[in-house]
Amino acid sequence: MNFGMFGAACALGLAAIGSSIGLAIAGQATIGSWKRCYMNNKPAPFVMVAFAGAPLTQTIYGFLLMNAMLASAKDPWYLLGVGLVCGLAIGSSAVAQGMAGASGSDAIGETGKGFSQFITIVGLCETVALFVMVFGLISV
Repeated sequence: MNFGMFGAACALGLAAIGSSIGLAIAGQATIGSWKRCYMNNKPAPFVMVAFAGAPLTQTIYGFLLMNAMLASAKDPWYLLGVGLVCGLAIGSSAVAQGMAGASGSDAIGETGKGFSQFITIVGLCETVALFVMVFGLISV
């Protein structure tokens, strides 16, 4: 059994799990914000989709890391460790991003203002995943 392949699967799987949790958190808040807008006869800003969908990109980062790991000739136990740690970090970033996106959707729904500030915080959460993916790619 090659534990390196398990590590590669963890890189993608854990990133995707984090993405799905982050999407659920941000999506629920976005739908709730739209509902409040409709109930108050206010326009429902479509721009909130950016908050709801932002955590999806972490799945792509996990996929890219997985592919590099599958092509790597490094020690399988090392690859297992890289896959587990990087997958957890990327997935955690997606959950944090979903929480930030949920707050952004709530704030935009209430005020209709502040999109650029709110998306900046969502982007900071994204940066963690990007760093982890790049450092993981360099290490394998």
